[in-house]
Amino acid sequence: MNNVPAWTANLRKVTPYVPGEQPQEGDKIKLNTNENPYPPSPKVFDAHRKLDVSAFSLYPELSAASLVKRLAAYHDISEREVFAGVGSDDVLSMSFLTFFNSQKPILFPDITYSFYPVWAQAYQIPYECKPLRGDFTVDVDDYKGENGGVVIANPNAPTSIGMAATEIEEIIKANRDVVVIIDEAYVDFGGETVLPLIHKYDNLLVVRTFSKSRSLAGMRIGYAMGDERLIQALNDVKESVNSYTMNTASISLGAASLEDETYFQQNVGKIVNTRECVGGELVKLGFEVKESQTNFLFVSHKEISAKHIFERLKEKHIYVRYFDKERIRNYLRITVGTEEQMGVFLEAVREIVLV
Repeated sequence: MNNVPAWTANLRKVTPYVPGEQPQEGDKIKLNTNENPYPPSPKVFDAHRKLDVSAFSLYPELSAASLVKRLAAYHDISEREVFAGVGSDDVLSMSFLTFFNSQKPILFPDITYSFYPVWAQAYQIPYECKPLRGDFTVDVDDYKGENGGVVIANPNAPTSIGMAATEIEEIIKANRDVVVIIDEAYVDFGGETVLPLIHKYDNLLVVRTFSKSRSLAGMRIGYAMGDERLIQALNDVKESVNSYTMNTASISLGAASLEDETYFQQNVGKIVNTRECVGGELVKLGFEVKESQTNFLFVSHKEISAKHIFERLKEKHIYVRYFDKERIRNYLRITVGTEEQMGVFLEAVREIVLV
């Protein structure tokens, strides 16, 4: 007997994005979702105390105007070249919906941020995954054929590897008739930005987030920068779907974060220093460690399976990310925590691999 309702035939079917575990125990060390282990700038806390809660009964600013203004000043570009949204996921999703509207497939790597194929499926955008080389680097020539758009995460996740701006520019040059999106979620940790190229190429969109380097994952703040015609197109689509996407608190606290460059640089510097130290220790323990330009490490042990290490760490309430996927099944992605957290992590790893 068929108990499947007839209406299910009209459902939009996608393979959903699977986020990292969100463990509930209090004594955990959470190194699986690439959050920043340090608090946001003290200026964010000051701005939070000064929030006018009476404004919460009103709709927030249309297009997050005050945050856009501050972002434009911070990056020394025009306000008409900035779009703000609810985390970079919202910005990227809106970008897929806005710019990829042809019958030609968009292109992105086979190993990259796993939300890209989800959005393509949800919006019925044809797509093609280009395989990374054996060392997990991008082959620029793969992106020179006919297509409906290009999306590159630089530095890439989960591999942690960055591309040179000259390589990205080569891809943009080869695709002047489509939009090229460069997802720079991790660029502040050592990657090479292509932001200066938005004034050279009107088809380039650079996307960033406050979730990683600015310690504001819980506030959901993302933004895009590009030619004002790209930004206008994004705003047109967004305002046709949901005009008021960012909330009042996120707009205010995001702007405050941009006022403390010293704290920002110190915070990023601590993570980078810890990343390099931990990477060196893992090499001593028999791991292959990919050169990272992010706030995480992508590693594989020469003798012990990633799944085994993942499960043993989990028993110790230490959570890292394991991807049970082709090509990266024997790799772990490890978020860089505080020095204290990483010390506990390394001691646990030693107990697992030195038996």
